[in-house]
Amino acid sequence: MSIEDRAKATAKNVEGKAQAAMGEVTGDPKDKAEGNAKQAEAELTQAKEDAKDKLKDMID
Repeated sequence: MSIEDRAKATAKNVEGKAQAAMGEVTGDPKDKAEGNAKQAEAELTQAKEDAKDKLKDMID
């Protein structure tokens, strides 16, 4: 488990949520789409870290 990777993913998720919300408020579809993409990327990183943790637990 990389705590640093998880923290970065969490920060990217928060950034994406804020950007998507701002896009929703301003009516800017580009901001909304970029925010949603950042959230998806963060979710993938979290899933990757979960898989690493499970693999490590199986090995230990």
